[in-house]
Amino acid sequence: MNTDTDHMLTRRQLLGAASAAPLCALLPGAISAAALMLGAGLPPYRRFQLGAFEVTTLLAGNRTVENPHSIFGTNVSKDDFDAASAANFIPSDAAQFFFTPTLVNTGEQVILFDTGLNGAGITAALSAAGYTPDQVDQVVVTHMHGDHIGGLAGEDGTPTFANATYVTGAAEMDHWDMSGNENFENKVRPLQEQFTLIGEDQDVAGGVTSVGAFGHTPGHMAYHIESEGKRLLLGADFANHYVYSLAHPDWEVRFDMDKEAAAATRRTLLDMISADKIPFVGYHMPFPALGYVEAKDGAYRYVPASYQQMI
Repeated sequence: MNTDTDHMLTRRQLLGAASAAPLCALLPGAISAAALMLGAGLPPYRRFQLGAFEVTTLLAGNRTVENPHSIFGTNVSKDDFDAASAANFIPSDAAQFFFTPTLVNTGEQVILFDTGLNGAGITAALSAAGYTPDQVDQVVVTHMHGDHIGGLAGEDGTPTFANATYVTGAAEMDHWDMSGNENFENKVRPLQEQFTLIGEDQDVAGGVTSVGAFGHTPGHMAYHIESEGKRLLLGADFANHYVYSLAHPDWEVRFDMDKEAAAATRRTLLDMISADKIPFVGYHMPFPALGYVEAKDGAYRYVPASYQQMI
């Protein structure tokens, strides 16, 4: 005769069986194999509301770079660089670089600021965020280093953004037009006649205004975004590391073409952001690249955004 108790394990029986086999093997429907390791990962986009606008930061690529002292703080000693790294709990022999174009949907236009390293990277990031390249109405190029113009076209030279118009600084175009730079020739030259050239303090759309941020390159621009009283600075490359550029704004950066002007620009924009308490997007800041700045002891501290844009 079968009863419910016939099919139950007593505590003593269970403990005895456990000595011979893992407990999970005794449980109905148990899976004995562990889940596969998936590896480290990052979400490919962050979207938030800015007034009536939607802003989406796009992770178009990231990589580890060795010997960051060869890039940041080239005018200071190794001991000073190592100490600054240790004080902020980051290694001094490697840094993580992020490449973060930003999409602004005004409700009337979809505007993309910079394009990443290549067409595949920006297309994948857009797709993850729910967009396709042909939905981009305007591409704004903050400056013409390769990691900002690389996504303008695919490997075969086909323009990535079939329906877009293009905007960049006149001084920036003038500089690279005569440079013989391979990235410029491959990515910008075929589209050159389609660019609208602007100066600082010019509107490229309602609520989107250029900000002179010269030094990193001759015509480097940041952009001020404002909607319904909410403000944001798209800083591009005026500050390229959340510690080395903010806590030490006078440290020289290898990729800054005019190092003195770049340092002056850093301080000017960091003063503005910290005084006005507005967020900024830094192209190379830790993804999702959105944060605030606190003025501190003659320098600055990076404060990553948390839930401010959610409420």
